[in-house]
Amino acid sequence: MEKHESPAAAVSAFEGLGADLAPAGVVMGKMFGATSLMLNKKALACLNGDKVVFKLGRDTVEHARALALPGAVLFDPSGMKRPFKDWVEVPFPSHAEWPAFAEAALQFVAGE
Repeated sequence: MEKHESPAAAVSAFEGLGADLAPAGVVMGKMFGATSLMLNKKALACLNGDKVVFKLGRDTVEHARALALPGAVLFDPSGMKRPFKDWVEVPFPSHAEWPAFAEAALQFVAGE
């Protein structure tokens, strides 16, 4: 995955997600070399530049809602048009939506 520098506002918002989900057992970790939110060693979200990538599950309402946001795309860490179909990149302008997607990702990963 190409590493993108994260602006301070995105880092702060992402760290807030981690703090909000900590009571559920979510901890900070690494995925693809990026700071991630993990539950039982499974990633549910990661910070990539000014975007957060959420594991929402390809057939869920939350996945469709995330992809409908401006600038949101399926996560393609290789950059070779092979996206991870369960993962959606949500850009910072939609950061008000990040907590809901983080909660949905937590529920998805917990149910795997």
